[in-house]
Amino acid sequence: MIRLTRLNRAPLVLNSDLIEHIDVTPDTVITLTTGQILRVLETAEDVIGRIVAFRRQIFGPDGPEIHQD
Repeated sequence: MIRLTRLNRAPLVLNSDLIEHIDVTPDTVITLTTGQILRVLETAEDVIGRIVAFRRQIFGPDGPEIHQD
């Protein structure tokens, strides 16, 4: 989950696993896998940085552990 800010300054907590893609227009536009579109104040680079930081909290700096049998 990452914290973002809607254009109207309302805080938003987003499940980053639902992000399909991020468009950079004058605004940062996030399209979710559900089809919902969110416009946020943060830049695309900021959103990506928050996703990376969140996943590092979950998986550690080396990423998820992969087991090979």
